[in-house]
Amino acid sequence: MKLAEALALRAEMKNKINNIHSRLLQNAKVQEGEKPAENPYTLIEELNSVSDEMARLIRNINYTNCMTVEDGVSLSDIIAEKEVLQKKISVLRNFLLNAGTLVDRYSKKEIKIYSTVDVVELQKKVDAMSKHLRELDMNIQRINWTVDLIEK
Repeated sequence: MKLAEALALRAEMKNKINNIHSRLLQNAKVQEGEKPAENPYTLIEELNSVSDEMARLIRNINYTNCMTVEDGVSLSDIIAEKEVLQKKISVLRNFLLNAGTLVDRYSKKEIKIYSTVDVVELQKKVDAMSKHLRELDMNIQRINWTVDLIEK
């Protein structure tokens, strides 16, 4: 199984757990004399089974990410760089949105509000970071489809 397939399976398992959660909530209580539509104990067994399988899969994915090295850098390190870069870009884009917004003055007596940064220059830097992020993501996707999942 390729790493990308394992990642898709992990997402599917996460959805299945969410579905079991909903079904458990729907069957948590019934009126006196009624039976639940599904047996909660059976659902809990299914939850335990899917959770155990998902934990095993996640361990294998994480192990594969650590053991997969390209140009001297592990896939785990590349993923960490991507996650941090995504957050950094998000913060800077939000800051630029605020810094680049003009403040209307209703009269010449009102105080002028200026941006504290060169918005154009910082936007160019954020655009360059975004390009690097796209390249990282494409590299991760390429690796995911070429590397086999390592079973521990």
